[in-house]
Amino acid sequence: MRLPRGPSSWGWRVTALLSIFATAILPIVALAGVGVVLGRRREVAIGPLNTVTVYVLVPALVFHSIATATLAQATLARIAVATVAFMLVMLVVAELVGRLLGESEPILSALVLVSAFPNSGNYGVPLSEFAFGVDGRGTAVLYLTVQGVVLYTVGVYVAGRGGGSRGIAGMKRALEIPLVYAVVAAVLARWLDAVPPADGTAMETLALVGNASIPLMLLILGVQLADTDYGAALSRVGPAAVLKMGVAPVVGVAVVLLVGFENPTVARTFVLECATPAAITPLLLVVEFGGESAGDGLSVAEYVSTAVLVTTLLSVPLLTVLIAVLESGLLV
Repeated sequence: MRLPRGPSSWGWRVTALLSIFATAILPIVALAGVGVVLGRRREVAIGPLNTVTVYVLVPALVFHSIATATLAQATLARIAVATVAFMLVMLVVAELVGRLLGESEPILSALVLVSAFPNSGNYGVPLSEFAFGVDGRGTAVLYLTVQGVVLYTVGVYVAGRGGGSRGIAGMKRALEIPLVYAVVAAVLARWLDAVPPADGTAMETLALVGNASIPLMLLILGVQLADTDYGAALSRVGPAAVLKMGVAPVVGVAVVLLVGFENPTVARTFVLECATPAAITPLLLVVEFGGESAGDGLSVAEYVSTAVLVTTLLSVPLLTVLIAVLESGLLV
């Protein structure tokens, strides 16, 4: 879809943006909103829901999406390389910005992690599917898997760099992430031409289980946002919000242009994943491997949860416009 130019096209542009919002963003907002209401009215245990999602639902989604994807093996490899490159660049940029601003630990580590690791799971996978269909979902789940590996290696190091051996030991968790093995199994199945028939019982069951992760991830996101206590942190998360919602998409576009994707849908989905709001996972990492503490009267929990809330709210209008720009072909 290429947007027409000229004053007479403004009405059409507004209509196009509203259409994009209704088809790609509104489902995210609606389901996350249900999660917010649920989290406000009921005590919801996030731990068990996350465990089921990470260890059962998402691996099924990953395997089914990659095994049945029309993407070539070379494209899958490019997605992995591009994801690692994007996150390493963002880690360095956020580290430099944090030090220039005079941030100290543990807020510095929280700033770096919040800026470098987007919410590519709870938010990104559903958004990519709504916006760009099957290829979008396939790209998003691989992005999520590679991010998990980087998060539980480099990310754990950043979170626990003041925590000594706790941080180093935590890197071993990358080997416990079932998403990684789901990707390996799916790639091997494709390579050996051993993927079960798409309409067979095995693949239909995997599709059913994997598809269940989409609404559940959004409900979990909403419940997490319901527990957000922004308070004094609101004035401190500006740099993180700019890095996450402003700088990250630009870096994503630069990485896409450098790596080179033949499939434009894959390239656009990659940029969209890079532009998704901050994830709550940095809070879990900093608390577990660095220790929950306060910096200048501000706790890590307050800082990260506020960054998640602010970037998620900003993402609604910003990602609506970004999807329109990506669909127009102006960027990639």
